[in-house]
Amino acid sequence: MSIERELSKRSGSKCELCGNEENLKVYQVLPTKKGGIDEAVLACNTCIDQIENPDNVDLNHWRCLNDSMWNENIPVQVVAWRMLSRMRAAGWPQELLDMMYLDEDTLEWAKATGEGEDEENKLVHRDSNGVVLQHGDSVVLIKDLKVKGSSMVAKQGTAVRNIRLDHENTEYIEGKVDGQQIVIITQYVKKI
Repeated sequence: MSIERELSKRSGSKCELCGNEENLKVYQVLPTKKGGIDEAVLACNTCIDQIENPDNVDLNHWRCLNDSMWNENIPVQVVAWRMLSRMRAAGWPQELLDMMYLDEDTLEWAKATGEGEDEENKLVHRDSNGVVLQHGDSVVLIKDLKVKGSSMVAKQGTAVRNIRLDHENTEYIEGKVDGQQIVIITQYVKKI
């Protein structure tokens, strides 16, 4: 059974965040470890757009979290926590956050994108042009890079897809080059 069908069955063919029944898609909750239904939610285009584009957030749309934050499925709880954290300055989201309980592992997953941190404490990864990099972005190498510990040279112009961010150092990202997972310094990449 496909992930979309499993999520549709789990959610009753509704957006697991706002209850919309149209334009539903699978949304992977990053960072993922295994993928699949345990790391995804079924969400509508409106919710996905506002999750991925913080400038598009409509506070009134997210009042739906008053109900969906109690969902038994952990990925739904993680997205609810992240959105409430993003909007907490509005007042009512902070009240909902104060009521919400996440176990230690779930809270760690929810915080993995830096959503719950104050802006001055949030790690921001930037490419060579100063463009902000996000988990899952694609980049291209702007210089030949010798890979430490191997004879491999990652060539200039190589595309690295689905990058992962180092949550301790803004200068490092991870990605696969020629099937090998490597650490790349952000000053040598450009976002595609």
